[in-house]
Amino acid sequence: MLNYFNYFTEIEERFSQRKGVIHMLSTLDWALVEMWKDAGVPLEAVLRGVDAAFDHWEKRPARHKLRKINSLAFCAQEVLVAGQEMAAAGVGGSSPVNLERETGFEAGRISDYIEDNGVRLAGATLPKDAKKAQKEAVFALKTLSNQVKNGVLGNEAVERHLTVLEEKLYASVLTATPDGELVELRAEAEREIAPYKRKMQAAQIAQLQQQFIHKRLLEKCGIPRLSLFYLS
Repeated sequence: MLNYFNYFTEIEERFSQRKGVIHMLSTLDWALVEMWKDAGVPLEAVLRGVDAAFDHWEKRPARHKLRKINSLAFCAQEVLVAGQEMAAAGVGGSSPVNLERETGFEAGRISDYIEDNGVRLAGATLPKDAKKAQKEAVFALKTLSNQVKNGVLGNEAVERHLTVLEEKLYASVLTATPDGELVELRAEAEREIAPYKRKMQAAQIAQLQQQFIHKRLLEKCGIPRLSLFYLS
């Protein structure tokens, strides 16, 4: 990836540019971008896919343009193709990103970010059965912040710790959430994805549903995203 921390903003800006208006990413859009990020899809592949989707749409006869492009999901198939083409050409591989070399973010800034997230997490409203995981994560973030400040851990190691913490938090919230609420969230995800299903493979749809539910549950509880990816 060209820039680890600009992945989301670059995609949002390119989509807005091609759409012709400022487009704030929806929950579905964010879930889709996270899916691409987690799958190691290079930023350039996503941007190429967005351009290709709009290029194809713009070539359509006027009578076929009544339906506007309102979501990144419209570009999903083209992004997949662009990613496959780049992989076949050996371009933009998904090798681990060297955060210290590519971002230039100083330890103090990252330490403050982690500490702030600890404060936000402490004030989050989690289900009763997830309170223990919440308390443990708050303590872990405080410890991690101090380790970064003192130079004990590098950024890549920090990212691994943060990923594990968020996964454990999410698992605890998911387990503590009533089945009825999860069913409603799945139905919401299916409604959001429905217009774009024909542009995605079954595995993509299933993964996108999970990402959508993940994001919704974290938002509902007020749990901040812990990854350094969200440091801006």
